[in-house]
Amino acid sequence: MDTAEGATGRRFLFLLASTRSEGNTELLTRRAAEQLPAAVEQRWLRLSELPLPPFTDIRHAGEGRYPQPEGHARTLLEATLWATDLVIASPLYWYSVSADAKLYLDHWASWMRVPGAQFKAGMAAKTLWGVTVLTTEDHAPADPLVGTLRLSAEYLRMRWGGALLGTANKPGQIAEDLGALERAKTFFAS
Repeated sequence: MDTAEGATGRRFLFLLASTRSEGNTELLTRRAAEQLPAAVEQRWLRLSELPLPPFTDIRHAGEGRYPQPEGHARTLLEATLWATDLVIASPLYWYSVSADAKLYLDHWASWMRVPGAQFKAGMAAKTLWGVTVLTTEDHAPADPLVGTLRLSAEYLRMRWGGALLGTANKPGQIAEDLGALERAKTFFAS
């Protein structure tokens, strides 16, 4: 992916899952995205601006099919299917992804059962990436977040691209984590 020629056809969907605009996780994600070749299409969506309805599990009711999503759910489904690469940028909240990111992932269960969406088959050709910033230099507390994303990718036979982790607390403090900023330079090349 180091050349524009090698990047042809790549479409990155960045899902910003923080409750704070321009927080440290978003800044680290944008730093990594700056390294993508110009030929790579990018789409950025803030999950807090596209609120999803509560997820209801109806898999075992009737035929177990879900209706066509509407509104923000439709927007997110279409964007998800459009992408070749999905990047979930979520700060570490209580050792996992944010509530918005979790709800988005919950909706995957319904999208797999929407007639004609072919969600599960379409996801198998994609790569899932994670970006998170936490307040401690010990990144072990992010293991549950990384596991949530990695296992979700594995379940849908997606490629797991990995997780970019940084350390910061106050707004803008990610600029002081030189290691994370250095890793961001090559994150999407791995």
